[in-house]
Amino acid sequence: MLDLETQPPTSVPQPAEPGPSAAVRRRRGNVPGAVGGLAWLAIVVIPIYFIVVTSFRRQAGFFAGNPLAPPTDPTLENYAAVVQHDFFRYVVNSVVVTAAAVAVTLGVSLLAAYTVVRGNGRTIRFVFSMFLLGLAIPLHATIIPIYYLITRLQLYDSLLGLILPSIAFAIPVTVLILVNFLRDVPQELFESMRMDGASEWQTLIRLALPLVRPALVTVAIYDGLNAWNGFLFPLILTQSESKRVLPLSLWAFQGEFTVQIPGVLAAVVLSTLPMVVLYALGRRYLVSGLTAGFSR
Repeated sequence: MLDLETQPPTSVPQPAEPGPSAAVRRRRGNVPGAVGGLAWLAIVVIPIYFIVVTSFRRQAGFFAGNPLAPPTDPTLENYAAVVQHDFFRYVVNSVVVTAAAVAVTLGVSLLAAYTVVRGNGRTIRFVFSMFLLGLAIPLHATIIPIYYLITRLQLYDSLLGLILPSIAFAIPVTVLILVNFLRDVPQELFESMRMDGASEWQTLIRLALPLVRPALVTVAIYDGLNAWNGFLFPLILTQSESKRVLPLSLWAFQGEFTVQIPGVLAAVVLSTLPMVVLYALGRRYLVSGLTAGFSR
């Protein structure tokens, strides 16, 4: 028998202390990345600061002094002038075009994405390929055919004539994002819903719709920005002042305020506020929705 008392105690290995080089690397960090991030932040923030500060300046003496310095005598006259030139009518037109385009795009794209994910036929794969092909068609190359179709449909100089092309160009990227998001949903959830007797419509509404909410918010913000900031379609497809949207009204303000730069920038600030609010409400879903399906 072995004498346990004579056995030498077993030494427990101690974790190695990190060397000085590892500590130095941790303290040093990514200096080039930090410098590049600060430079990019300055590139983004300085123009926004200039627009906001200049919108509170008076036209008299605008070109004198430091353009980045806060105004010594701030005024709201520029904002009052913008509001008096039918600004709210342009806002209403933009809201109608954006809301209608986003609502129809989300509805059609969700149905298409669900069909692509749940189906496996050749026809479905071909239709999905057509959606992807739509991403490669530039908007400017189709403006003449779109103008011809809108005029033949007697929709020229109407808000509906702006909504339909906005929907057409928003659907491809929306379907792509929703398809990638729905593919991350475990198939076992769909199978359990089927075993419980749920129809495809019930599965779409009760299972798919709640799970793709981050992606829906993402594409709503993205499509809303494109429809809100669209300039080419309003320029080509509308003529009367009553059908103007905000981007086209800013262009008209620039012609009216030829040298009234503070007035133009005040209109820019007011036109961006709705999209800033929309982004603030849905910002936490934005990254998760844009990166859905691309990590595999």
